[in-house]
Amino acid sequence: MEKALRKTAGILMILIAVLLAFSCAAAEDVGTQYMENIWNFVDGSMDVSQGIPQDAEGVLGLIRDRGVLRVATEPYFPPQEFIDPALEGQRQYVGADMEFARLLAERMGVELEIIPMEFTEVLNAVAEGVCDLAISGLAYTPARASAVEMSKGYHFSQGGTGCVLLIRIDDAEDIMGIGDLATRKIVAQSGSLQEALSAQNITVYREFQRLSSIQEVYTAVETGDADAAVVNMETAQAYIRNNRGSGLSLVTGVRFQQKDVLDGDRVAGKKGEFQLMYFVNGVIDELTASGRYEQWFDEYSAYAALLGM
Repeated sequence: MEKALRKTAGILMILIAVLLAFSCAAAEDVGTQYMENIWNFVDGSMDVSQGIPQDAEGVLGLIRDRGVLRVATEPYFPPQEFIDPALEGQRQYVGADMEFARLLAERMGVELEIIPMEFTEVLNAVAEGVCDLAISGLAYTPARASAVEMSKGYHFSQGGTGCVLLIRIDDAEDIMGIGDLATRKIVAQSGSLQEALSAQNITVYREFQRLSSIQEVYTAVETGDADAAVVNMETAQAYIRNNRGSGLSLVTGVRFQQKDVLDGDRVAGKKGEFQLMYFVNGVIDELTASGRYEQWFDEYSAYAALLGM
């Protein structure tokens, strides 16, 4: 009887040891699991120094097998992305984001294909698998984070954050705040953070129109087709500085902002492609540590100014 009990106890000890080992392995798996944070964007990252991992799956594995990274962008948002008319082919797409895209492809060990499109289509392109990533001065919004994977932030405004009201200098005494927009026409870029913040903060106006590009937004106010526009503060400041004859200005004291944790431009990929976004974040970590993105931003701000953008 005693011998039988000892045998049973031995078996139980073995089973417990096996279960403990399994639990530890499971815990390790959970610890390295690719996932989003509570805001539904990906803030984890991987070591990208050796290129795409051999065990890469999903879109990241497809990029490695294809040998090409396909990036969607709207190339009309200097200094992040714009077109140099003196250049041709893929070289014509210039800007800080385009340098970022080229570095991503370099770290992946693949070629880069930049695919230009309307801003309203860049997220659809990655959601539907037409492109692998969208790099187009994208800000975080809850709606975007629910439809696509978003990276951690990689560019944070230097000259001021948030969205502001753009008006003509001649209207500065008549439009001094949101309360002066009741009889006015307002515009914003379709699908942008500025459009979302307009809806949250401006409830009384004569007309609200969504335009396809930021250049159309500036032109609408400049020509009098619209009375005011909700725009990104940093890029609007650069546009006014580079186009001193535009007759545009910003309304002092009006600014719409998100939570700090949601600030920053981000990369978007297909929903559920966490491993791809961990790779993207690994490159973002490199850029953050080196300060290279901000150097590109300053260089291409000067570049855009020479082109009058």
